[in-house]
Amino acid sequence: MSDALVLFMPSGRRGRFALGTPLLDAARALGVYVESVCGGRGLCGRCQVEVAAGVFAKHGITSAEAHLSPPGETEAGWRARGLNRARRLSCAARITGDLVIDVPSEFATNRQVVRKRAETRRIAVDSAIALHCVRVAPPDMAVPLGDADRLLAALAIPGLGMDPAMLGQVQAVLRAGAWQVTAAVHQDTDRPMVIALWPGEHTRAFGLAFDIGSTTIAGHLVDLASGRAIGSAGTANPQIRFGEDLMSRISYVMLNPQDRGALTEAVRGAIATLVTRLAGQAGIAAEDILDVVLVGNPVMHHLYLGLDPSALGQAPFALAVSGALRLLARDLGLPVHAGARVYLPPCIAGHVGADAAAVALAEGPQSGDETTLVIDVGTNAEILLGNRVRVLAASSPTGPAFEGAQISAGQRAAPGAIERVRIDPVTWAPRIKVLGVDPWSDEPGFAEAVEATGVTGICGSGIIEAVAEMFLAGIVAADGRIMPREHPRLMATDRTYAFRLWDAGVALCITQNDIRAVQLAKGALYAGVRLLMDELGVATVDRIKLAGAFGSYIDPKYAMILGLIPDCALERVTSVGNAAGTGARMALVNRGHRAEVEALVRRIDKIETALEPRFQAHFVGAMAFPHATDPFPHLAQVVTLPVAAPTRTGRRAR
Repeated sequence: MSDALVLFMPSGRRGRFALGTPLLDAARALGVYVESVCGGRGLCGRCQVEVAAGVFAKHGITSAEAHLSPPGETEAGWRARGLNRARRLSCAARITGDLVIDVPSEFATNRQVVRKRAETRRIAVDSAIALHCVRVAPPDMAVPLGDADRLLAALAIPGLGMDPAMLGQVQAVLRAGAWQVTAAVHQDTDRPMVIALWPGEHTRAFGLAFDIGSTTIAGHLVDLASGRAIGSAGTANPQIRFGEDLMSRISYVMLNPQDRGALTEAVRGAIATLVTRLAGQAGIAAEDILDVVLVGNPVMHHLYLGLDPSALGQAPFALAVSGALRLLARDLGLPVHAGARVYLPPCIAGHVGADAAAVALAEGPQSGDETTLVIDVGTNAEILLGNRVRVLAASSPTGPAFEGAQISAGQRAAPGAIERVRIDPVTWAPRIKVLGVDPWSDEPGFAEAVEATGVTGICGSGIIEAVAEMFLAGIVAADGRIMPREHPRLMATDRTYAFRLWDAGVALCITQNDIRAVQLAKGALYAGVRLLMDELGVATVDRIKLAGAFGSYIDPKYAMILGLIPDCALERVTSVGNAAGTGARMALVNRGHRAEVEALVRRIDKIETALEPRFQAHFVGAMAFPHATDPFPHLAQVVTLPVAAPTRTGRRAR
C-alpha cells in the first residue's frame, strides 16, 4: 500500500495521502482546521487529535493507533507536560495506514457553530428540587434517634426518604453546620427524597437541559430558583464517526455489537465535557447541579442509556423502553452532585423520540383550532401536525444534506461556510454571505473580513438557497436537471454539469449530484408531511413552525421554493428556534410539564412513513421543484416561479 485513506471527524472530510505524510499536512490539504499556533514545529502543543480505533464499514476504513508513527521525542516532551495519552500531536504524527481521526472541539480553529441557543421563554417555576434549611435537634440519650432520623423529622415532609448515598454524610454535615442544615428534596416521585445536604444555609440549586441530536448536542444551565437559563453550550456529537445518520449507527452496532459501548461512551463523554464547561463558564460548583433533563431521538436515547438500538433498524421498530424515565445521575457518569436526578421524557414511537415530545410540549400544536405543522429537521426530520382535536407525528429520513454533508463542497456551519446565496437571473453572477462575516461578497470590506477564514465550503442553509436560486434563474429545471448550455459558470462533468458558485481562492461548485441529494432529502420530508395531511384529512395547513437550527437559519421563502414545506402564507411560517431544548427546559423548571408531556404523548397518533404505501407516490411528486403537481398559490404571490417544461407525456411537470 503506497497511500492511506484518512477521514477527519466531525467535519467528515476525507482523502488519500502518501504514507509518511504528517497528519497536520493532511488536515490542511482537506481544509480541516486544526489549531497550530507554532506552524507545525511542535512548540505549542495545540494540534491535538485522537485516533478512533475500530472497523468503520460505512467508510471502508479499519482504523488503529498503530496506523500512525510511534510517538517521538516531541510528543514525549509534551507527555511529560501533561499531554493526554489518548491524544497525538498532528504535526509530529505521520500516516502509516488508514485512519479515522477525531479533532477535539477545543482544538478546531474553525469549529462547528452549534446553532441551538436557549430560546427566551417565560416558564412558571415549580422545580422538582426544593431546598429546605432546618435546625435539627442535637443527639439526646433520652431520645435515641439517629442523626438521619432526626433530620427527616425536622423536615416534616410526609413520606420523606433519604438517598442511601447521603447517609454517610449526615453526621459530618450536621456537625459542620452546628445542627443547621440545608437539604435538597427531590419531589418528582411518589416518595420525596433527600438527595443533597449542606451545612448551614445553602441557596443555590441548578439544573441542566440537554438536547442530544445525532449531529450536535446542546446543553443549557438553568437556575432552578428563577427558571432562568444562565449558560448554553454545544458540541458536535462524537458518534458521527460511526455514521452520519441514525440508520448507519444502528448498522454499525449490528455489525460490531462488541463496540456498542464505544458509542455510549462517546456521547456520555461529550455531555460530561459540556457539564464541566457550563459550570466553569457560570462560575458554579458542579455539585450544585441537582436535576437534569435529557431529550433525544430514540436512537440517541437508547445509545445514551447503553441500550441496544438494533430493533429500531427494522419493522416494527420496537423501543426497549418508551415511557418516561427517572434515573440517578451517578449511574450515567454525569459529573454533577452525587444525588442528582435525571428525567427523560417519553418517546412517542420507534423513530419519533423524546425530542419530538419536547417540541410538542413547547409549541403546542394540540392547543389551538388552527391546523399547525411543526417540523424539526436534522439528519432525521420529526414532523407534528394537528390541532386541539387530533395530533399526528411522523419521522422522515432526510439524511445529512441539510447540514452540508453529502454535498461536494459541503461542510457544517463554521466560520468560512457560505450560508446565504443570491444569483442574478440574467447574468448568473452569484453573491454570497459567509458565516462570521457581515458584508456580502459584493459589498465593501468583504475581502478583508473573509481573509482570516477564507471561503471554505457551503453549509445547509447555503445549499438550500443556492439550489433555489439556480431554479429561479433557470439554471436548474423543475425536475432538478442542470440545463446544458454554453456559459462561463457551467462546467461539463462527465455527462452532467456543475455550476461554479465561487472561484476566488478556492473553487466551489454545485454539482448535479448535490442537487440530487437535496431533492432526495426534501422529497422525503415533504412526503412525510403529506402523509400526515392525508391522515388528518386536510389539503392545506394554517401555520408552519420550523424548529431547530434548520428553522432558525433557513429563509422560509427558499424552503417553500424548493418544496421542503407545503404552500402556506409566508407570514404564517415562523422559526421557533431550538424547540426541543425549550421543551426540555420546561420539564426541568416545572415538574407539572413532566406530567403534561407524558399525557400528551399518550394522545399523539404515530404514522410510520416506512410502512405507508402512499409514501413512495408522495415522494416521487416531491422530487420536483417545488412539486410536480401540488399547487403553491401563496408562494406564487411573492415569487415568479419558472414555467415548467413539458414532459414526454405532453403534460407540464408542475
